[in-house]
Amino acid sequence: MQVSVETTDGLERKMTIAVPSVQVDSAVNARLQEAAKSVRLNGFRKGKIPFKVIKSKFGKGVRQEVVGELMSQTYYDAINQESLKPAGQPKIEPTNIEEGKDLEFVATFEVYPEIILPDFSKLEVERLNADINDTDIDEMIETLRQQRQTWEVIEREAADQDMTNIDYLGKKDGEEFEGGAAQGANLVLGSERMIPGFEAGIIGKKAGDEFTLSLKFPTEYHNDDLAGAAVEFDITLNSVSEQVLPEVNEEFYKSFGVEEGDVEAFREEVSNNMRREMKTTSRNKLKTKVMDALIAAVDVTVPESLVSNEILQLKSQALQQMGGAQGADPSMLPDELFKEQADRRVILGLVLGEIIGQQNLQADPAKVRESVEELAATYESPDDVINWYYGNKEQLATIESAVVEDQVFDYIIEESVVTDTEVSYQEIIKPEPREGPSSEDDGLESENTESES
Repeated sequence: MQVSVETTDGLERKMTIAVPSVQVDSAVNARLQEAAKSVRLNGFRKGKIPFKVIKSKFGKGVRQEVVGELMSQTYYDAINQESLKPAGQPKIEPTNIEEGKDLEFVATFEVYPEIILPDFSKLEVERLNADINDTDIDEMIETLRQQRQTWEVIEREAADQDMTNIDYLGKKDGEEFEGGAAQGANLVLGSERMIPGFEAGIIGKKAGDEFTLSLKFPTEYHNDDLAGAAVEFDITLNSVSEQVLPEVNEEFYKSFGVEEGDVEAFREEVSNNMRREMKTTSRNKLKTKVMDALIAAVDVTVPESLVSNEILQLKSQALQQMGGAQGADPSMLPDELFKEQADRRVILGLVLGEIIGQQNLQADPAKVRESVEELAATYESPDDVINWYYGNKEQLATIESAVVEDQVFDYIIEESVVTDTEVSYQEIIKPEPREGPSSEDDGLESENTESES
């Protein structure tokens, strides 16, 4: 086998490989001889067909199979011989497959870039810390009550925070427009789900009222046909319901797993859960800041093949977030929407992989056990969950991978300049802006809020 490698552009390599014809012919003949043992042809006994007949009948097809296999096999042999690290799958093009001549083909691919790690001692990151006080616990208990809310139909006029059930029909220039109608839709007034003026126009109305609202879509609305348009909505108010919150009592405690104890035991349970959440969120925010600092500190050319693969994964995730439409083609989404996020993920993967390799990091069994126990603590039977993880290699591997990632960040954080900042509990748990593009629902709902579930 003869191999020559050419650098064509940046990380791209063009590798030309020649396989001696005698090697190809030998592999083809061996395959034909093996086939001759089981092939049946009219006029010949099984296993007694002359080789010349076998070759005439099946030689062309067998040669194509063998050539394909040899190109794949010798490509990987050549990669090892030349000590190359390809990123992604190669593009293989045969240049000579003529019988009796050397097999020649060209493999074009990208290689992994050289990663020069930054001086971690020059990285500066901020770590958020907070104390949980009684006010924080009170607010969390109120949030838990809101999660267990029920609705009671009432006869009074609709007010802010009431839930209404409505039928509506939207018209533009007297004509109904797509996505502008619904029957029996529940809407909490003040949720800002709908365009400005829609919810406010229902306040003060009673069940059974029929009325028309003259409104205008925002100029920045995502549907160009409706952006800035003047419209009318014919609305029928079917019912008005007010929120009913549960009492904070023993029944309420039990609904959250506190079977024994008074309000103090419940508050302690809530506090413990809040601390776990705060610890996880603070850690994740610190990791994000470390990742930002790493990206800013490294200069690396990313293989486009890896970026393309990452873009495809991000597209699939986006489709799932949009509702997981079965059979939807990811190519319907433009690459540009995901390019920046994909670049970021690839760079981080390359840098973290280099650190893992240089530091020879492996999952610490004690930390793996701790992670499994933390997950199990949220279930009714923690021991069963722990046994399930340790009896399932794939699931345990997922935990081990996360532990290794944490160990990488622990290493970087120990080497970096970390500034501790005291903030409120609410500041820590406040979500960061979403990374990457998010889907938008068609229809009337506001573009900066989520739908009521």
